[in-house]
Amino acid sequence: MSATRAADAADDFRGPLDIARAATVVLDGRDTVVGWSPAATELLGFGAHEAVGRPLSAFLSPLPAEGPLPAASDRPAGAEPPGTSGLSVPSARPGPGPPSGGNEIRLARHRDGHELLVATTVCPLAGGTGGVGGTDGTGGAGGLGADSPGRVLVAAELGALRQWESRLALLQGLATQSPVGLAIYDTDLRLTWSNTAYEREIGKPLAEYRGMRADQLYSGGTFVTPGYPKTLDAVMHHVIDTGEPILDLHFQGIPPSDPGTEHLWSCSYYRLQDADGHVFGVCEDAFDISDRQRAQQRLALLVEVGRRIGTVLDVVTTAEEIAEVTVPEFAAAVRVDIARVTVMSGELPATGSSAAMDLLRVGEHSVDPAAADAAEPLYPGAPGSPADRYPPVTYPPGSPQDRSLASGGLVLDDNVLVVPLRVGGSVLGLVTFVRSPRPEVSDRPLSRGPANTFDNGEVALADELAARAAVCIDNARRFTRERSASLALQRQLLPHHVPPQSAVEIAYRYLPSDDVTGVGGDWFDVIPLSGTRVGLVVGDVVGHGLQAAATMGRLRTSVRAFAQLDMAPDELLTRLDDLVGQPLDERPGTRDGAASDAYDELTTGATCLYAVYDPVSRRCVMARAGHLPPAVVHPDGRVTFPDLPAGPPLGLGGLPFESMEIELPVGSLLALFTDGLVEARDHDIDQGLDALGRVLGGPAASLEELCDRAVSELVPDATTADDTALLLARTRQLDEGQVAEWELPAEAMTVGRARELATRQLGAWGLEELSFATELVVSELVTNAVRYGGGPLRLRLIRDRTLLCEVADTGHTSPHLRHSAEDDEGGRGLFIVAQLVQRWGTRYTPAGKTIWTEQAFPPVEFG
Repeated sequence: MSATRAADAADDFRGPLDIARAATVVLDGRDTVVGWSPAATELLGFGAHEAVGRPLSAFLSPLPAEGPLPAASDRPAGAEPPGTSGLSVPSARPGPGPPSGGNEIRLARHRDGHELLVATTVCPLAGGTGGVGGTDGTGGAGGLGADSPGRVLVAAELGALRQWESRLALLQGLATQSPVGLAIYDTDLRLTWSNTAYEREIGKPLAEYRGMRADQLYSGGTFVTPGYPKTLDAVMHHVIDTGEPILDLHFQGIPPSDPGTEHLWSCSYYRLQDADGHVFGVCEDAFDISDRQRAQQRLALLVEVGRRIGTVLDVVTTAEEIAEVTVPEFAAAVRVDIARVTVMSGELPATGSSAAMDLLRVGEHSVDPAAADAAEPLYPGAPGSPADRYPPVTYPPGSPQDRSLASGGLVLDDNVLVVPLRVGGSVLGLVTFVRSPRPEVSDRPLSRGPANTFDNGEVALADELAARAAVCIDNARRFTRERSASLALQRQLLPHHVPPQSAVEIAYRYLPSDDVTGVGGDWFDVIPLSGTRVGLVVGDVVGHGLQAAATMGRLRTSVRAFAQLDMAPDELLTRLDDLVGQPLDERPGTRDGAASDAYDELTTGATCLYAVYDPVSRRCVMARAGHLPPAVVHPDGRVTFPDLPAGPPLGLGGLPFESMEIELPVGSLLALFTDGLVEARDHDIDQGLDALGRVLGGPAASLEELCDRAVSELVPDATTADDTALLLARTRQLDEGQVAEWELPAEAMTVGRARELATRQLGAWGLEELSFATELVVSELVTNAVRYGGGPLRLRLIRDRTLLCEVADTGHTSPHLRHSAEDDEGGRGLFIVAQLVQRWGTRYTPAGKTIWTEQAFPPVEFG
């Protein structure tokens, strides 16, 4: 058979036993061949002249009664016809043939000797007579009786018959059982035929809608695949006109059988033409992919939830993200209620009955305000605490939310789905999803219609959404709790109140870092020192969180302790550096000689600036450990940054610190700050220092106003990625009348002279009530200086907030307070002095030491 003929046969839907194409044999009453068609010649190889007159048994043999095929070894090579391998052949009854109209399988012998299986059917001729005549080339003969033609036998290869039957079964399945909707439209786009699946979509039998146009059946539908026409009419006309099939177009519409829901189909279109090539219509196959599309969109929603929820570690922001990401893709309105303690302090709600949980409405979003039915509006941008910005929420007994809180599980009530935000054994709050009860409001994904309720898949999706959201909220809660604890610790460690100082006027600002970065380790302090001096300090600890705040507290406490010993700035930083860089086995958090990594990270790189200002001499001594230098604003508005030796950051060790001493005119401004004030992502430190200099050099009514201006200019959003500390000190000078100073020789008779000078000065100041105690103090201190120190001696009295008495000598031996035994002749003087004064101490200088005391003024009597 030629390739063209084979193709034609493959496309021929006539059955192999169709008399027009099958092998046809005309038999007389004795089963003698009286007619032989060309198709029979093609099937068996015998020509008509060879077959006519011979018995049928010469060409066809009945199978055995059991009906098995002959074994391959009993058949010549090639005897098994193509397409019959593995076929189950029914048993055939031996004899002259089956009853009229039945099919029988026989073994045929080809002219070349090989055997093949054929299917045969026999049809009697009317009246048992008739002939084919001799002019058709069959060699048949006319006549009546046994020699007259009585039956027609039609035969075809069994494999071809099986293939044809399979094709029929396929067509039958497509017409009656396939889930794919099939329809045929004529060239006017009127429906002429459809299968059972299409009938189910329409909801009517074919007879009731045959002849209707496609756009009448799906009047509101449209194609949503980009790059193709939008209407059924345009797509079908394009296929008919061009002959080009169009595959997998997505059509969105509402089927007549489900008028309340929008569906999505994958559609394909093919042009139909007859055997002569005449176009007579177009075929449409459509498969409903609404469920698949919905599953894809659920997965896409989960991906979007993972991308958009939890972007920042903030409980309220996370709750708002939940509401925004699920509307309108999943619901018409979403409300998120979180436990008050979780919003306020990051704590878990109390265990027990969740029905009594105190909730705040922190997130709400809706495509239809009527569907949200919110009792109170939200004001996320309003000032105050979250409790002020977000309204409290209470639910009546029996409501879906109340039942969800009581059971700890999700509750579906008509078009309302309530899912608890569960973390471990605790419920952090509720998410309420609401579908609009009105069918005209679409609250489903693009390919879905406005269904009012949630199906099982959507309930599972909501549970997964809530579970992911709960994890994000719990992370934010934990961060909020840690941040709150860090802020509380930091507030306790930073100065709460700076008492008035005679040496300087003070103003300060401290801004913690933003919520994302967390609490840092910046600090500042103002430390009163002996002789009306004041110590000013700022520092910065690398890192954020509780560890940074705790390290800051340790450093600030250490600075205060060292400062009270009247250490010079460079010596203080050296001691602080030694403390930070102490051996591993002595560090906090050390176990078995291994230091805590967190401690190493936080303390290595800590910086500090320490300055001491003396209002008597107007001299300022300062030193820094890796910190930014201070800004000095002179009375004329000129701003400078002293070239103060930088020194290494604390904890590195091995390098010395250097001090610088400068004289500050009265009214000078000293600004100490951390890098969070002058450094930001959008500019470097140099730009920040220039901006700070411009602000500080401008006119200001007060230091408080200057602080506010500096913060607003350099930190416009009031939050930065790093802590910000700013300490401003405007210098003062004690009046000459407040200070009395004498230089005395280191002689025994100097003690009396010193008492006399002190008493006379107290009389000039009107402090006669302090004369007795002061004489004793001066006498003891000068006596010790003469006996154990060296001259010359200096006696200084300062009348400030207290009465200060200082005796300086050139010795470096400091007296010590002790209890004398009964037989000791000395050692009681300093003990007596300590009982007469508020405080006393020793201050070392390059030239020696100074012993100082402070006495409170007598109470003022009001008459």
